[in-house]
Amino acid sequence: MRTFINVEDIGPLEKALEEAQEIKNDRFKYQHLGKNKTLMMIFFNNSLRTRLSTQKAAMNLGMNVIVLDVNAGAWKLETERGVIMDGDKSEHLLEAIPVMGCYCDMIGVRSFAGLTDREYDYAETVLNQFIKYSGKPVFAMETATVHPLQAFADLITIEEYKNVKRPKVVLTWAPHCRALPQAVPNSFAQWMNAADVDFVITHPEGYELDSKFVGNARIEYDQRRAFKGADFVYAKNWSNPGVTNLADYGKITSKDMSWTVDTEHMSWTNDGKFMHCLPVRRGLIVTDDVIESPNSIVIPEAANREISCSVVIKRMLEAL
Repeated sequence: MRTFINVEDIGPLEKALEEAQEIKNDRFKYQHLGKNKTLMMIFFNNSLRTRLSTQKAAMNLGMNVIVLDVNAGAWKLETERGVIMDGDKSEHLLEAIPVMGCYCDMIGVRSFAGLTDREYDYAETVLNQFIKYSGKPVFAMETATVHPLQAFADLITIEEYKNVKRPKVVLTWAPHCRALPQAVPNSFAQWMNAADVDFVITHPEGYELDSKFVGNARIEYDQRRAFKGADFVYAKNWSNPGVTNLADYGKITSKDMSWTVDTEHMSWTNDGKFMHCLPVRRGLIVTDDVIESPNSIVIPEAANREISCSVVIKRMLEAL
């Protein structure tokens, strides 16, 4: 595996889940694979779980790790081609990327959407430059449109906590004070479509995700109807994807607080488990009583980030 961006990159999900359980049982079993190998983690944006879990996974596999915060302690990088670099950006990504590739065996990239130019964001301009010019295997640590390490961890968590063979999983939009990218819901939708679950997406009208991620999911604009009988509720805000109106891309076009997941919402479910990728804005996305309830599995979900990343890095090391 040379790249890890979308669900198809991981291959058969059943095999990937078996591998995840194997690694969870013995996190250091494949330590020999990473000996004398170096992972470089490139952060264009802030991170807590992704930074810690990815570094821990690489260390479990015996790797050295270099972490570069592009916006703190490095030259400011220009990402556009054909520009006159007479501003505050001292180095172009097209020189920086191959230099980075000289110092490592594998690269993880984290770069969020700008939320102003949908075409630029959905072309994954920054990530694809790393794939093209680094000469190294590259995996996504969240990009403009996807967060596959999170979605893989979400699937591992659902497998661990499900009580029925084919659970009902609901992805619900919730309000937020800031415009957020669609990466987490995009990937979650993509991975749930590939898994053996009954998958429903619920959100206000106008917040439709891109069809290439929605796939065969059922769309329900009535949140109560969507929650009925749900075994898992995955709450997440996303800004307007601009699917129905391009001019709305990246904007907050709804602040409807009735979508906040509270105890009443969860009472509509089948004793459903609450999920969120974290960090979460309490009182906006979810109420305290829900996220602190016994049915909240946000911490085991976060812990599984180490496991999902371990599987991905292991497979990339095996392909070197």
